[in-house]
Amino acid sequence: MRRFASSLFYLIACFHGPALAVAAGADSPPSPELNVSLPVEKFVLDNGLTVLLSEDHSIPMISYHTWYRVGSRNERMGVTGAAHMLEHMMFKGAKKYSDKQFDQILHANGIQNNAFTTNDYTGFYENLPSSKLELIMDVEVDRMRNLAINPESLKSELQVVGEERRWRVDNSPVSLLREAMLDQLFQVHPYHWPVIGYMKDIQAYTSDKLREFYQTYYVANNAVLVISGDFEPKATKELVQKYYGSLPRRELPASVRPSEPERTKAATVKKKSEVQNTTLMLAFKTVANGDRDQYALDLAANLLGVGTSSRLYKKLVYQMQEAIAAGAFSETQGDPGYFSVFASVKPGKKGALSEKTLWNVLEDLKKHKVSPRELEKSKNQVMKEFVDGLTTVDGRAQTLAVTEIQRGDYRTLFEDLKLYQAVTVEDIQRVSQKYFRRERSVTAVLEPGHSTPTAGSEQ
Repeated sequence: MRRFASSLFYLIACFHGPALAVAAGADSPPSPELNVSLPVEKFVLDNGLTVLLSEDHSIPMISYHTWYRVGSRNERMGVTGAAHMLEHMMFKGAKKYSDKQFDQILHANGIQNNAFTTNDYTGFYENLPSSKLELIMDVEVDRMRNLAINPESLKSELQVVGEERRWRVDNSPVSLLREAMLDQLFQVHPYHWPVIGYMKDIQAYTSDKLREFYQTYYVANNAVLVISGDFEPKATKELVQKYYGSLPRRELPASVRPSEPERTKAATVKKKSEVQNTTLMLAFKTVANGDRDQYALDLAANLLGVGTSSRLYKKLVYQMQEAIAAGAFSETQGDPGYFSVFASVKPGKKGALSEKTLWNVLEDLKKHKVSPRELEKSKNQVMKEFVDGLTTVDGRAQTLAVTEIQRGDYRTLFEDLKLYQAVTVEDIQRVSQKYFRRERSVTAVLEPGHSTPTAGSEQ
């Protein structure tokens, strides 16, 4: 999943480290021969568990990722947020390692761990000393096989997730605006509802509901295990077979998701809240991860809205002095993603002029080809971010996992640099004309004033 944005909405961290082979032509700028390679071995156990091994002995550390092919897209109305709720319960202990033991054992052995849920997948990861590899396998298999979803633990965690919903969404006017925007952009597809779920559904979860979800999706043949770092391949494969080989394969439910129809009429969502300034968002449904248009859209997002030299920032913040921030991002997902441009208008100024400016910048991209120099700059920035994300064992594991899950084959990531480099000025103009059309747009506006009901509070 590629995502580009200004710091208003996302913080993009670049990592630096060893063990990455990058080949290019002799010239300083990226050339068509630019490519990336990593030592990766893939195998699949008899029970369907997919395993990716990426060996790197530069430091005595391992990044251990267990990702499941389940996210909010596997839910339905009335049970939204189930994937995220279960992510929380995965830290509440299992049969061998109880609630308190889970954290104590990891911390005592210098293991850092966390997890996240998205529309398409749920990921759990640990960064650990390489000598603790067998220990973490034992822990992960325990919660993959025997998770304890007891009512008392769930009761306390429901309060935690409810507070998270209030803090991240309900008490954040911009987050509520984004939620309302996606509610309009995806009216049929499960991307329609937020990953965290609606408060009514969160508070209604029971142990039985979550256990059914767990037993359905937290199975070996629905998981991808990525081990990256300092390990011996032969011994590691034997350990994987020893710990994971006895896990059962289970039949997965058929993946039936309605196709989101093309929008033929523009939509506008307006909200008011006790804020100091207006926030504007324009959004357009685009493509799934792996579609060739993804690369041109990523570059368009970069040149439109990343950094102070981007088109939107220069126009809205520097030249017209209408906004305090502006940007763009391209979100590619397992199913169609979306492209958005946004602006945070200066306090006291009306949003109508800034909205017109956003459209003018998009129209200019549609009518006129970008210069080769501007496109080359965007390529350099995007490809540097891509490579930087592969230079740590943790970043490498993340990239391998998401590519394997969303595209079905991690090896496609080795073509990404070539595909970015192959994008032409004509491609930028073509995707702009194809996707950034008014009749396909959703406009979301947050204005100062008395608060209005939100999608999150109504559901």
